[in-house]
Amino acid sequence: MSLTVAQASDRRGDAAFNRSAARQLGLFGLATLIGLAALMWGLNLLASLTATAGGAPPAVDAANNAITVMLAEEPPQLDSTRATDQVSGLVLGHVMEGLLRYDQRGELAPGVAEHWRIDETGATFRLRADARWSDGQPITAHDFVFAWRLGLDPANASQYAFILYPIKNGEAVNQGRLPLTELGARAVDARTLEVAFERPIAFFDKLTAFATYLPVREDFYRAAEGRYGAGADQLLYSGPFAITSWVHGQSLQLDRNPHYWDQARVRLDRISVGYITSDPNTRLNLFKDEKIVMTGLTAENLNSALEQRWRIHRFMDGSIFYLEFNHREGRPTRNLNFRKALALAQDSGELVYKVTKAPGYLPGESLFPRFLDGVHGKFRDEHPARVRQMDLRAARAHLRQARQELGLDEFPPLVLLAGDNPVSNVQTEYFQAVFKRNLGLDIKIDRQIFKQRLAKMTAGDFDLVLAGWGPDYNDPLTFGDLFASWNLNNRGRYASAAYDRQVRIAQGAMDAPTRMAAFAEMQRIIHEDVVIIPNYERGVAYVTHPRVKGIVRRVVGADTDYTYAWIDP
Repeated sequence: MSLTVAQASDRRGDAAFNRSAARQLGLFGLATLIGLAALMWGLNLLASLTATAGGAPPAVDAANNAITVMLAEEPPQLDSTRATDQVSGLVLGHVMEGLLRYDQRGELAPGVAEHWRIDETGATFRLRADARWSDGQPITAHDFVFAWRLGLDPANASQYAFILYPIKNGEAVNQGRLPLTELGARAVDARTLEVAFERPIAFFDKLTAFATYLPVREDFYRAAEGRYGAGADQLLYSGPFAITSWVHGQSLQLDRNPHYWDQARVRLDRISVGYITSDPNTRLNLFKDEKIVMTGLTAENLNSALEQRWRIHRFMDGSIFYLEFNHREGRPTRNLNFRKALALAQDSGELVYKVTKAPGYLPGESLFPRFLDGVHGKFRDEHPARVRQMDLRAARAHLRQARQELGLDEFPPLVLLAGDNPVSNVQTEYFQAVFKRNLGLDIKIDRQIFKQRLAKMTAGDFDLVLAGWGPDYNDPLTFGDLFASWNLNNRGRYASAAYDRQVRIAQGAMDAPTRMAAFAEMQRIIHEDVVIIPNYERGVAYVTHPRVKGIVRRVVGADTDYTYAWIDP
């Protein structure tokens, strides 16, 4: 899912912590309460705190079996067929459940489906008899068919429609070439869901735990009249909690869903989102005053946490951050020599060690982060990334060539789109200064709150954008297909027939060596075409209330996950 640059997990701990890197960089990095989701910053701090501080409950309310947490950003909206961001994914992970889910160890586990069978041609899921919506009605196979058709309906304009393409006719339906009824998913009966595949797929089970695959009940959706997911009363819940109050920009309240089938694993009765703020010092003070049960740590406030003798947790969250170019016609960033010039005029090591100053972060080298598996070991060990070193002589030579190819006497100012938060501000100022100093280019910074930044990215209203991505499922394709020409999350609209071919190979091949070779070729093309400038992979450091146990951090799936948490008496 897309991330904002504002840290201190994309997503989301079971991720392997790179110990040698940790020794070199220090053990701790930035983190947010919601981990991957935590990259979505930007609401007005004073307004949100003034609205919530007076009535928020304490961090731990043992009498009511409740805890209070915070979000860095309000969910833009909670329609699972259209959600694209980490914050929405975090909330949906607590109130919704699909065919499969992730357990405490980060492994796939039964959800609404009690058992399933998958082969090269398709899959059959048997839904459990006791799966219920929050109004008590059964969750049926029809609810999944309706949701998937809705996600692919061109009129819905879902930016995640592509993730449903493995279903037979999914892409043709999304492009309007076939009616919705031709989608290869059908309800044999209320509890039996059959899925036909477009081509053999090695990871379909992993997809079914993602938000776009969640069920939606047709009668409730249509009764919402276009407002589905816009408020607490405009959602129907299939997960362990239900939103009972949503005051936009201020707070949310999640109460235990009495109709959820797996009551035995849910030990909290309430999760209150009492604060919405991206300010790291405010978050630390809220934690210190026992108003929230968890907060991330930044490089600046790490010493305060050490002085308090708090137990500090850490993990690598699997997310990557990068400078993305606009490849649309008419933009100077469409020119390859211009992109090479910018890539050679900056240094991701300098950004990490001297600017972001987040020990635990790793300088960016590739679109594919280090946690991903290859054939026998880690993908990046088997296919090392090529890394550009700063070279100002070569950068200026590429810039001169770009100027000639574009027929320009001078380059116009470039618009750098970014989030409006402290971490983004530091990084945008670094790029503004380094490109001016090394290349003489003027950079105009366009700071936007998260929702507006996403809208501008989608519209292509930028030359450069600080972006990030976290894994939607545990496979390299969750990063690899990001720059496929048909993927609407490809905000810069990069298009390459050679790259698309490799994506198709990785989508359809069943053997690991073939798939990993395709990912290696994608990695090469991204580097040679300078599709992005990798900035860093994120390490996470955070603290939790000592009385709250069972908080789960994970690389894939909703992070942070409180559905397993309990209060230690």
